[in-house]
Amino acid sequence: MPNGQLSAGIAFVDCEITAGASASSGGSGGGQAHAHAHKRWEVVIAGKRVKTVDVHAHCIVPDAATIISHPLEAPALLWSDVGTRLAHMDKTGVDVEALSINPFWYRAERDAAEQLIRVQNEALVEFCTGHKDRFVAFATAALQFPDLAAQQVEHAVKNMGFRGVGVAGSVAGQDLADPKFHPFWQKCEELGVLVFMHPLGTRELEPSGRLSGNGLLTNTIGNPLETTIALSHLIFEGTLDRFPGLKICAAHGAGFLPSYANRSDAVLRVFPNRVGTPPKRKPTEYLRNGQIMADTIMFTGEAVRHLIHEMGVENVVMGTDYPFPWNTDPVDHILSIPDITDADKIAILGGTLQKLLGIEH
Repeated sequence: MPNGQLSAGIAFVDCEITAGASASSGGSGGGQAHAHAHKRWEVVIAGKRVKTVDVHAHCIVPDAATIISHPLEAPALLWSDVGTRLAHMDKTGVDVEALSINPFWYRAERDAAEQLIRVQNEALVEFCTGHKDRFVAFATAALQFPDLAAQQVEHAVKNMGFRGVGVAGSVAGQDLADPKFHPFWQKCEELGVLVFMHPLGTRELEPSGRLSGNGLLTNTIGNPLETTIALSHLIFEGTLDRFPGLKICAAHGAGFLPSYANRSDAVLRVFPNRVGTPPKRKPTEYLRNGQIMADTIMFTGEAVRHLIHEMGVENVVMGTDYPFPWNTDPVDHILSIPDITDADKIAILGGTLQKLLGIEH
């Protein structure tokens, strides 16, 4: 076993580069303050200590992965212990991480998937209980068996204390809007859990070679593309109408959808014969009514400002993608967004997620 297997069987994947953020003072306006390097940065806005929450942070449970012989390492990655992660959180001003695991079990047989999810969720609970001021977690579920997944989510919420569940953007090639997944969505709506959607890439395109070559297009384009496809189907196939209480937080700024959703509105007018039963709302409205949320992995302050403009500040929350250094200065990133209020910054940094995930102030 690589070094870094932790209590409760949690392992954190870390990049073999320094992923630390700047230790300079953060953002403009509002009286923000940094701690010195190597000390915990306690974020202060307008004289008020703000608890920050990262919705998008990866981990893995090795004991669960071995059940289906899933590899624990990938090239250029190493395993780090909780101290390394906490040091990075302290440096970048992240108080709490909401841990999630990218689904690697969607092709597992039922018995193995049931065992894997049990081991995984128990490990997540044990770990978070031991570090309750710094970590919460999204439950996992074997979505390839929707009836089982519904049972797993119910157990996770009612008996284990989870307030959210993670899903991929598709399930072994099947779209999340397929009616077979209705029992799962119904249970998520009934329980009022936040669903964190993280893509696995548009793997159906990879055999064609269209995403080969330079630029890691399978990830750079493929990941947000899968999210865009998944959310679009949930809108146009009526899933969000069927389950109006669903609340889905989509990784990587909700893919490409927020930046081009007006085209999805326009298709209702341009090709009305191709949309089947039209959704009850314009697609852009689902980005603002609370059913779809997005993280802030958008790379520039202006991009996040545009995301807020399209979705409303109440639907945008901080994400880092730790340990992958897509957003290395998550708090500074938000503090530097032009033309938003201190109240908006507080909501994005953690206020909204504290309510949704039951995190104490």
